[in-house]
Formats: sequence, C-alpha cells, structure tokens
Amino acid sequence: MVTVNLGTLFYVLDHVYGALLHRTKISPPFFSRGWGGTKLELLEKMIKQLFPDVGQNWPPTLVQPIWKTIWESKTAVLREGVFRTPCDEQLFNALPPESHNARVAFLAPKFLPPQKMACVLHLAGTGDHTFERRLRLGGPLLKENIATMVLESPFYGRRRPMLQRGAKLLCVSDLLLLGRVTIEEARSLLYWLDSEAGFGKMGVCGLSMGGVHAAMVGSLHPTPIATLPFLSPHSAVVAFCEGILKHATAWEALRDDFAAQKAVTTIEEVRERMRNVLSLTDVTQFPIPKNPDSVIFVAATVS
Repeated sequence: MVTVNLGTLFYVLDHVYGALLHRTKISPPFFSRGWGGTKLELLEKMIKQLFPDVGQNWPPTLVQPIWKTIWESKTAVLREGVFRTPCDEQLFNALPPESHNARVAFLAPKFLPPQKMACVLHLAGTGDHTFERRLRLGGPLLKENIATMVLESPFYGRRRPMLQRGAKLLCVSDLLLLGRVTIEEARSLLYWLDSEAGFGKMGVCGLSMGGVHAAMVGSLHPTPIATLPFLSPHSAVVAFCEGILKHATAWEALRDDFAAQKAVTTIEEVRERMRNVLSLTDVTQFPIPKNPDSVIFVAATVS
C-alpha cells in the first residue's frame, strides 16, 4: 500500500502548474521591463529609512475621501470614496498617473453610531483587482456590528497602468512602490476612521500579499489596532524566489537589465539581487506592534 502525503503532492502540483503556465507563455511574466532603474534606488533608500526609529514616529496623513452612495438597504449602506494618495511628492511622481487617486469601498450598518461599531480594513492579495471579493466577507460581519473598508491597491483595478496586463507588474520597483503606497493609504484611512468617523475599534487584514501589507500597517500605525494576516509569507522573497511565482518571473529580462551595469551576469546573481531587494519587505524586521496581543496570524501547514 502506497501512502501519499497530500500536502507534498499539492505543493509539487502547484509548482508544475506554475512552471507550465510560464514556459508556455499563456500569461505574461512579472517584471518584463526589468528592475525599474532610479525608481528602485529611490524606493530602497526610502524603505530603509522607515525603521527602526523613524517608523515608530511616522504619523499618518489625514485624507478626506469624496463619498458617493452605491446602494443601501434597511440595515446597511455601501459607499465608495476617492482621494488623492497621501504619499510624498517623490513617491507620487514615481507612481503611474492611473494610481494617483485611491479608491475605497465602505460597507457599514445603518442607524448605529460608529462608537458602537468596529471597522476592519481589507487589503488586496495578488491579483485581487476589485472590491467584490473582499466585500463578500463584509456581509456576515454586518451582523456583528463590524463595518468593512476595502482599499483598491495602486497598480490594480482602475489604478492599473495602461501597459500592465493583469497583476503582472512591469518592474521590480513597482512591487515596492505598490507596498509602500498601500501602507501609507491604509494608515491614512485608519486615521480617518478614528479622528473623523469616530470609530473606537479598528483592524486591518489581508490575504497573502495583503496579509504582508496588513502586518506592516499594524507594525507602523501609531496606535494599537487589530492586525490579521491570512496565509501570508513573512516577505516577498518567499513568493518570488521560492514559491510558484518564481516560475512567472522574467529572469532573462532582469539579467539583461542587470547586465547593462555589469560585464558578466548570471541568473544566480540575478536571483541573489532579487533576494536582497525583496528582503526590504521582511515584516520580521519591522517594529513590534503597539499591542502584540491584538495580532492574529492565520497560517497553513503541510501535513
């Protein structure tokens, strides 16, 4: 009798599928236009400046979304808001024009004051371009008097650059830029919920990439908030250098771009450069959240 470890089997099948999908070019690869040049250098410098000391005192910028009602029922109301991304001038200019304005959906119970509600901000996982998936999670939460806020990430949905296909970011710098701007927008929305909307209890959550960003927001927010990363790696190194997405990465294009600066470049050198760059996304290097007891990790194990 042959015993099959299903966890190992699924892991192998995932990698085989990822490899076939990339090699057959059914879908375009990540980072087909290289590293991002001076944008990558700028982002590496800015992210290194976030912590350990600066990150602890990095105050959010208050935003004022312009709201419109999408629908309302007897018990709930859904609104969508738009606001100019609150990042500084250097980051703003590095963004594609399509990402300059942030979009957010806000699903809340009716006829209940914010002081008697909580609100959870849901951040996007890889490929989650619209509000719908995360808003579905908000339906059951309404019964618990919990509102749901859903942020559309830069480079996604209506904020996606014209030349980008799906979630396949064109440059490595885009990945860091997506993360840094998402963190700033999320912290500003939490600040708005607290200071303008009057919510006393707030949280942030996300799946996969969204979970990494949620952990970063929980770490860098100046006040204690509930933080719930779901099935998220500790950094993007895991996804792009070890996981399935390594099969969907344009290593040859990255090597050619890197070779413009070095006489001889191997794929292994390119992979090592990628590891060094993406190590900036390692949440284990971020400050400890203000209230570690309010952090809940949802993880998976291989059985």
